[in-house]
Amino acid sequence: MRPVGPATDPEGRTVAVPSDPDTAPVPTTPPRPDPVIGHTRSGGLWTGLILSAIVGIFLLVFILQNNVPVEINFLGFTGSLPTGVALLLAAIAGLLLVAIPGGLRILQLRRAAKRASR
Repeated sequence: MRPVGPATDPEGRTVAVPSDPDTAPVPTTPPRPDPVIGHTRSGGLWTGLILSAIVGIFLLVFILQNNVPVEINFLGFTGSLPTGVALLLAAIAGLLLVAIPGGLRILQLRRAAKRASR
């Protein structure tokens, strides 16, 4: 004959043991829900790295497929570069035209915010 009273199941929850051995134990505490893991910075970093790698692969394929040399003239200088490399350099120059003033403006705003918080 089994004793009547509280017992624990394999997961550590308290269960009531019925006096009738033919019935199953009934849990008295509700099961704990699985923890929900939200968005993390490292998860965002991995997403950014994967997207950057994909863009890099596409860029490499573009440069390798556009390897016909073109003549470049700039401020009296003349040179010959593969088409893909010339377009890549033009894109980088355009990026710098946007990134440098934007970065300087961010620094300016940070300094102003520090002065205002003092």
